[in-house]
Amino acid sequence: MKTFTDSDESTGRFFLRLVASVAFLLAGCVLLVLRLYVLQVKYHEHYHTLAEDNRISPLPIVPQRGNIVDRNGAVLARNFAAYTLEIPSNIVDTKEDKALSRIIDELSRIIAIDERDKKRFEKFRSENRRLDSAPIRTHLSDEEVARFIGQRYRFPDIEVQARLFRNYPNGTLASHLVGYISRINDEEMERLDESGDAANYRGTEHIGKSGVEATYEVDLHGATGVEHVEVNAGGRAVRRLKSDPATAGNDIELSVDLELQKVAEAAFGNRRGALVALDPTNGEVLALVSMPTFDPNLFVDGISGADWRMLNEVGVPKNELNKPLLNRAVYSAYPPGSTFKPFMALAGLTHGKRKWEQKVSDPGFFWFGGHQFMDDKKGGHGAVDMYKSLVVSCNTYYYMLASDLQIERIASFMPQFGFGARSGIDLPGEGKGVLPSPDWKRKRFKTREQQKWYAGETISVGIGQGYNAYTPLQMAQAMATIANDGKRMRPHVLRAVIDNQGQRQEFPPELVAEVDVKPEYIAKVRQALEDVTRFGTGARAFAGAPYRSGGKTGTAQVYSLKGGKYDKSNERMRDHSWFIAYAPAEAPKIALAVLVENGGFGAASAAPIARQVIDFYLLEKRAGEPAPEDVDAEDEGQENTGNGAHSRGEEVSE
Repeated sequence: MKTFTDSDESTGRFFLRLVASVAFLLAGCVLLVLRLYVLQVKYHEHYHTLAEDNRISPLPIVPQRGNIVDRNGAVLARNFAAYTLEIPSNIVDTKEDKALSRIIDELSRIIAIDERDKKRFEKFRSENRRLDSAPIRTHLSDEEVARFIGQRYRFPDIEVQARLFRNYPNGTLASHLVGYISRINDEEMERLDESGDAANYRGTEHIGKSGVEATYEVDLHGATGVEHVEVNAGGRAVRRLKSDPATAGNDIELSVDLELQKVAEAAFGNRRGALVALDPTNGEVLALVSMPTFDPNLFVDGISGADWRMLNEVGVPKNELNKPLLNRAVYSAYPPGSTFKPFMALAGLTHGKRKWEQKVSDPGFFWFGGHQFMDDKKGGHGAVDMYKSLVVSCNTYYYMLASDLQIERIASFMPQFGFGARSGIDLPGEGKGVLPSPDWKRKRFKTREQQKWYAGETISVGIGQGYNAYTPLQMAQAMATIANDGKRMRPHVLRAVIDNQGQRQEFPPELVAEVDVKPEYIAKVRQALEDVTRFGTGARAFAGAPYRSGGKTGTAQVYSLKGGKYDKSNERMRDHSWFIAYAPAEAPKIALAVLVENGGFGAASAAPIARQVIDFYLLEKRAGEPAPEDVDAEDEGQENTGNGAHSRGEEVSE
């Protein structure tokens, strides 16, 4: 029989297990101590930061967007505060459509949410996946906010936020110039990521889309601030710890005179067209009109489908489109018609192809290559020198001059006035226009036959037709260059940037070029242009003006008549009406270009608009009545007898 003290194998195994267990416990304690050391000592700062991040939430402070004002301080774009009802992105992204619809339906029992709000919300969801929340209703009244707060317990994740909204107090006035802001989409957010500006737009829902709002987005937006708040386990803020305030955007002062802009837009009435008025001495844009216009306020909250279809004229026949969103002043290019003649005259003088007193005979037509190019006056103007050719706008004179100059000289001379090139104006979407040449045609067309330059095309170019096409801005800049004695200034709408401390930064005018034309040639052409408004084609519009001005009418053919007559019932077939001018003649303060689409004779439609604008700018005189209704060229004692605008040797002018 074995006693307790007897040694056997089982006792040894017991002590072995005991030792192993103790060693394991000791090892575990050592590992625990080491881990505690790592967590509490070595990585203390790291885990403390993570804990603080869970407790403290950084919230963006959206900066106040800068205002846009005119040269006299009149407000063109400003901000106002309003409440919005917003659904956080975590709900938008995780809830099924039916569940999300139920939430919205329950909200609509407390706050009015109509179908337009729902459609705008869905559009915003689809286009903006990276923002913190999506608004379901904007511009809540105080009563609506109070009703929601009373039911807040039912919607723990839905927020009411105070937001700054953009407002354009003048509605449609100067909308193409000022532009508009709208909600940031995913494509724009990607661009912000690539440029490194995404952090500055955290919490921001809007960005400049067009006009000055887009060009000066960086100045207007400001710098986003950060507010650090302590949050509870549910993620709600319980107290503010510290904040780095946002820096408000800069105010932008434009060179535009709002009152002058009002006069210019009112002068157009319901007609389509454009006007650009410049200070020829420094390139400041005094007025910029594109008609018809639109209300930029429609875009701020996200434009509705109905408004978008209205502005894009969905369902309207193509030949009846008015295109209110198109900035005709800086983008659209039109044949300049007879407004091109002063520059042709300077080219003829410079290249020695004409002398000022040299006369040519105008029988009422010009034969070239077996084709008869008709003059604007039956029977012609008789003996015509350069002065008379401008005052009465003689086509035959410029048919002959173009034939003598040839297209290469014309194409090399005109760029110094800004034709066929972007001016560099500080507005987006500027068009280049077309200064035709054999080289341009080779690049423009595909087949060898199309690429060939025909001599008859040069004849058409001489009176501003054919492939010629320039923007109203280019025509205004060219006229301003003549008015400024050959000095071409860069057009600009920015006059000053004013920071939130009231510090004002102005920008000096930029001289782009001085034309290679003798001053005496410019002086002679100016003499003729001044007599255009006294005795010539622009005399009726400027009758009784207490100042002297220089100007040139232009009538640009749209459709080929092949010797026929206009169908007066079809307004879209009528010629475009041009007038370019400067005033006062002795020391010009304003130069402008006016285009009225399908307006007919330049003196009948465009020139009266120019007169109203110049009268107000120089005399602060407003027109008592709108501009006269459009009148056909025949009604002004002129005839359109050309045979087409774009075929070889086919032309019509005043």
